[in-house]
Amino acid sequence: MDLLKEATIEIIKRMPDGCSLDDIMYELHFVSQVLDGFKDAESGKLLSAEELLKRVDEWAK
Repeated sequence: MDLLKEATIEIIKRMPDGCSLDDIMYELHFVSQVLDGFKDAESGKLLSAEELLKRVDEWAK
């Protein structure tokens, strides 16, 4: 089974009774972003801490 599909099923199972659709969507979006980050890391799309701080400084100007 696809990893995202498995994660979606587990997220829904773990959500408390009475949670809203927005709560579920928030959790799904978060997990999707984490999985995307793992894929980027595996393909070498990484930034060093120094590069990240440099970019943040540039955005803050």
